[in-house]
Amino acid sequence: MTEVSSLRQEIITAAIGITTTTGWSTVTMSRIADLVGVSRQTVYNEVGSKPELAQAMVLDELTRFLAVVESSFDTFPGDLPRAIRSAVRGVLQLAGDDVLLRAIVSGTHGEDVDLLPPLTTRAESVLSAARAVLAVRLSSYDLTLTAREQAAATDAIVRLVLSHVVQPSSSVSRSSTDLAAIALSILRIAT
Repeated sequence: MTEVSSLRQEIITAAIGITTTTGWSTVTMSRIADLVGVSRQTVYNEVGSKPELAQAMVLDELTRFLAVVESSFDTFPGDLPRAIRSAVRGVLQLAGDDVLLRAIVSGTHGEDVDLLPPLTTRAESVLSAARAVLAVRLSSYDLTLTAREQAAATDAIVRLVLSHVVQPSSSVSRSSTDLAAIALSILRIAT
């Protein structure tokens, strides 16, 4: 993912703060400008339109989730099953505690669903970033998959975990155990 300017980050952080306290419908470029101490035009110049701001907020949150994945692989180098289990559990735990994510998927403040498309119908940037991180991490293992199979497996794992991030079906413990087993099976790794 690309480096974000400090002003852009400050704007995104302000928008996240407003969203998680009073809802997405209360986010305006003027309100953000007042909080950050810049002009409304500067906010537009940094993040674009409100839908682009929504995308930027989702991608900002994504960095936290990808850091969990990176940390899991760093903690268990050479042990792919443990790294996968740790990554899945960590991502699902973070999702359960993530205030912005809950606001996005549940509409806790009664706003419309403008924030949901970056995680669902317009999720390509989220999927691409997550696939890239997982693909790099998997490349250090001697998997018995062709390049095409590995790309398909990476995509399937990312989509499967994302679906449980957006809509959990069970407890973190049970879901992470099940999802990790499926991921390892897709990668043809015996557990």
